[in-house]
Amino acid sequence: MTLASKRSLLKLAGLGALVATATLVGCGKKEEAPAPAPAAAPAEPPKPAPLKIAFAYVGPVGDGGWTFAHDNARKAMQAEFGDRVETSFVESVPEAADAERVFRDMVSQGNKMIFGTTFGYMEPMMKVAADHKDVRFEHATGYKQAENMRTYDSRTYEGAYMAGVIAGKMTKSNTLGVVGSIPIPEVIRNINSFTLGAQSVNPRVKTRVVWVNEWFAPPKETEAAQSLINQGADVLFQNTDSSAVLQTAAKNGKLAFGWDSDMTAYAPDAHLASAIINWAPYYIKSVREVLDGGWTGGGNTWWGVKEGAIDLVSVSDKVPAETREQVEKIKAGLKDGSFVIWKGPITRQDGKPALAKDEVADDKWLSGIDFYVRGVEGKIPGK
Repeated sequence: MTLASKRSLLKLAGLGALVATATLVGCGKKEEAPAPAPAAAPAEPPKPAPLKIAFAYVGPVGDGGWTFAHDNARKAMQAEFGDRVETSFVESVPEAADAERVFRDMVSQGNKMIFGTTFGYMEPMMKVAADHKDVRFEHATGYKQAENMRTYDSRTYEGAYMAGVIAGKMTKSNTLGVVGSIPIPEVIRNINSFTLGAQSVNPRVKTRVVWVNEWFAPPKETEAAQSLINQGADVLFQNTDSSAVLQTAAKNGKLAFGWDSDMTAYAPDAHLASAIINWAPYYIKSVREVLDGGWTGGGNTWWGVKEGAIDLVSVSDKVPAETREQVEKIKAGLKDGSFVIWKGPITRQDGKPALAKDEVADDKWLSGIDFYVRGVEGKIPGK
């Protein structure tokens, strides 16, 4: 092959390579067509606004007793539901006409559920509930209901009875003292139950009562407790909201109980036990019903040891072991229904029968107690 022929072949080979490269480049452009844009993610539905819930308290949240227990339960409920609810409270709302103004203000702030936590709020809540059918109202310890208002309570008399068992064993003078708040059936029932518990282990005891006619009044509670001690009482009980009774007992070298909340820290040397209320189970149940659309008005809920609403806690080591065991048996019996506190024979202060032998009081009967049992001294105010 001549040199000219070789050059011709090289030119043809080079031309072929260029054509092949162009072809490949052309094919590459066709394969690199832009990919379709990704589909937009569906927009998340807006989060529902939280249920606004307001609480009206008769005392300050730091009372260490009744209001403190309600506020602890509010916090537990808030923790249970997180951002599904928004809670607020107004403390020290008097049981008077001003309560109606507070409830109306709560409604105006957009609250759709309102808890009133003392007996004296009943009439103001009824008025406001009638004007705001879209709001759910819950009233503690009352007895009037409406289509958008219902009542709830705790069987505080169960804690009072268990405390009485301890008091009956611990007293040396056989004189017990009770500082009473307001003479309504709830409080009278607690005084009687405390006395029945004490009598079950010590038939010789007698109970003296001093009324202060307020729920939270530490100076008056102190004065009443001191009066009882001066009358010979060496173990004190209360149906008031502060720790003043327990602290007064401590100053006098006497013994006493905490009420509504665990009051051990206020006077550990004088403290025998605390009869507490746990409102959290009811608040969680009630709010869940609203969130799930199952809340209905009317009716009353009355929970005790059985439902985890009432307990006797922090029993002192000063209490004999056999007495502590007896209290635990009573507690177990209240929980499973095998033990009944208000079962005859029970006699009134005037000697008339309150319940015949083996007769058991129903809730309607218990709700109307307006007398002292035998062993309680003095008169009920207004009777």
